[in-house]
Amino acid sequence: MTDVLMPALSPTMEEGVLAKWNIKVGDTVKAGDVIAEIETDKATMEVEAVDEGVVDAILVPAGAEGVKVNTPIARLKGEGESSSGGAAAPPQSAAPTAPPNTGEQKTPSPPPGTGGGGREADGGGKPAPTPQQTKGSPTPAVNGADRVFATPLARRIAGQNGVDLKAVKGSGPHGRIVKADVETARPGAAPEQGAASTAEPRKVQSLEQMGIPAGSYDLVPLDGMRKTIARRMTDSFRDVPHFPLSLDLEIDRLLDARVRINATLETRGVKVSVNDLVIKAAAMALKVVPEANASYTPEGLALHHNADIAVAVALEHGLITPIVRKAETKSLAQIAVEMKDLAARARDRKLKPEEFQGGTFSVSNLGMFGIKNFASIINEPQGAILSVGVGEKRAVVHGDALAIATVMSVTLTCDHRVVDGSIGARFLQAFKGFVEDPVTMLA
Repeated sequence: MTDVLMPALSPTMEEGVLAKWNIKVGDTVKAGDVIAEIETDKATMEVEAVDEGVVDAILVPAGAEGVKVNTPIARLKGEGESSSGGAAAPPQSAAPTAPPNTGEQKTPSPPPGTGGGGREADGGGKPAPTPQQTKGSPTPAVNGADRVFATPLARRIAGQNGVDLKAVKGSGPHGRIVKADVETARPGAAPEQGAASTAEPRKVQSLEQMGIPAGSYDLVPLDGMRKTIARRMTDSFRDVPHFPLSLDLEIDRLLDARVRINATLETRGVKVSVNDLVIKAAAMALKVVPEANASYTPEGLALHHNADIAVAVALEHGLITPIVRKAETKSLAQIAVEMKDLAARARDRKLKPEEFQGGTFSVSNLGMFGIKNFASIINEPQGAILSVGVGEKRAVVHGDALAIATVMSVTLTCDHRVVDGSIGARFLQAFKGFVEDPVTMLA
């Protein structure tokens, strides 16, 4: 028999929603067949079979929520094997629906750890490989003197970091060593076992305990995306030393350039937005000041080779940051077409993990809502995020004379461990130069 496991569709996914089965008991499955659809907190993705066989049992029903990664969700039998005869696992409990306002609602206590469909353990990174389906009885991570059970990705990372896999305790199915085990291990040694925390856990009070009367509100349960956003932003704001730098930019020349650019692109059906110009200017500024295109790691500062710009896109229940890869190398037309496609698929929850994870710098624009200026929370492991406000007519001083100009305020929120004041200021000066003289970023 072969167990089909709940796959990890990203390196940080811990659980998800088994949205749909494309197979039923008795079907013959071949490697590569799409057998199911899995919903994470940000996307819906197809799952392909790794092995082949006949479907012997569906262990987790379609629609089940909170299915843990590496949980057996179906079972295949090979040629000549008899049916296991085992009963299917009971359905996973579904997420609660919004209760009516009866006056008895209580704020739910948060689940252990971090919850929600497609829950992630931390931000960023490249997508993890789908866990292999396993056969037979559980096998320890090390078998005999030489054989070590580890995923290919874990082996590659171990080789790069000088980690001895024989000294690493696997946390994957049947003791298999996975990516997270290797990343937390020291070169040549097993990961340290952290001492139990002595900190008093934060007590969660209900709204009624905090003076808000029962029956005066409607309680809408948190979905997976909102839980992930809440956890990651809390972690970032608590653990990362944030500080903001703000600057006003005159954008009349940028707006004029946009009109001329769109006139030349009209026959191609492409329209460049102000945000597209901001993305390009930010990418160019990161090449001028590469120290701002960096991430903090315990081993040192990672200086990124390319400006992979993550752009905040608002969704119905939160936001997501699709990434324009190597934005410094792309034309404005390319950026415009790519962003239109990414934003549309983001709203349909059709992005692949690699399309919204692993950016090196973020841009968040609330100018379309009339917001003048604001400061964003850093999206780890990035070292900075640029917040863009509305362009509006303001009085400015040119020389000794008053004038009217279209002014846009921007704020760069920096991780002080990576981007200190002087680096942030130099980035903003370079960004200002590209925005106020847009020909320079097109040269």
